[in-house]
Amino acid sequence: MGNNYPLVLHISTAKTWRGGEQQLAYLYEELNLKGVQQVLLCARSSVLEQYCISRSYNYISIRKGSNLNLLFTRQVRNICNKKEIDIIHAHDSHALTFAILAATLFGNETPIIVSRRVDFPIRSKRKYNHKNITKIICVSDAIREITGSDIVNKSVLTTIHSGIDLNRFSTGGEFKRLRTEFNIPPGTPLVGNVAALAPHKDYTTFLDTAGLLVEKGIPARYFIIGEGRLEEQLKDYADDKGLNEHVIFTGFRNDIPEILPELDIFLVTSETEGLSTSILDAIACKVPVVATNAGGITEIIEHNVTGMLGEIKQPETLVDGILTIFSNETLREEIVTNATEKLKEFTKETTAEKTLQIYLDAFEITVLGGSEACP
Repeated sequence: MGNNYPLVLHISTAKTWRGGEQQLAYLYEELNLKGVQQVLLCARSSVLEQYCISRSYNYISIRKGSNLNLLFTRQVRNICNKKEIDIIHAHDSHALTFAILAATLFGNETPIIVSRRVDFPIRSKRKYNHKNITKIICVSDAIREITGSDIVNKSVLTTIHSGIDLNRFSTGGEFKRLRTEFNIPPGTPLVGNVAALAPHKDYTTFLDTAGLLVEKGIPARYFIIGEGRLEEQLKDYADDKGLNEHVIFTGFRNDIPEILPELDIFLVTSETEGLSTSILDAIACKVPVVATNAGGITEIIEHNVTGMLGEIKQPETLVDGILTIFSNETLREEIVTNATEKLKEFTKETTAEKTLQIYLDAFEITVLGGSEACP
């Protein structure tokens, strides 16, 4: 352990890039700036591996295979031994599986910290109650409560909210990319969401909400920004509801910082949600949020204060929130102001600082006022 900081092995097994991988990237970068030595173990041919290459991260990749891949498991043990790793940070459930197997099959005693980002009960109580786990970092209080029902030692549970890069977004200038690309007249309200087209995002409720607003004569366009296995099913649903002239499926976009500020309302209709960093992104772009009260969303959005909340699978409640914002410019401005202030609690710098403290606590090091202070 150099510079009084533990040497950390991050493990991520995801092949694609979603919120968890972005959070890992932010964490690695922020800890690197603080002088924390890190190794990142990821799946070969994953998006994260390509990201590591592009950023010159200290990484190792290996074919993931099944969750019982002994080569991956042995690699965890070997890295810990050869590099004298102080802490394993498992960033997804499969990563935790490999870390636990390294302990049970190969005797690896390295302490394990695991991130929990999903708001449904854990499937393997034995795995999450393993003796090597020193902390379970939940990205919201809602997840901590759900996870805690299956954890014997409640003291291992803690909440560290995900954070975003505030420098990624600009609120200055005039944003017209969506209107130009899709030939939308000036003054037409734009309502949208940026998310994978996955079941828990409940885009059918998004479309139902759009349908109700169309019936009320609201001249808006509704943007579904993202890709996923439900795309064709959702397009068929929109077609059946007669919404083809009103709803636009953009597919995957790599220009979110340029198009997100153009939206008039960010509409989230999720059934479950760990926290939703996309909501944080929208707030950073000064876009008011209307969302369901799912999972950790309510830790960001307070109804009528930092956004508008509706009920899960009840589009009429979301319509109410949207119409309120459209009709009350003063409230809209207040919501944007309040949400911007709330955003200070959700920065990548804050997330990294709190996570580093968890690492240090694992070695009983006191950062402030202790005998072994960090530089």
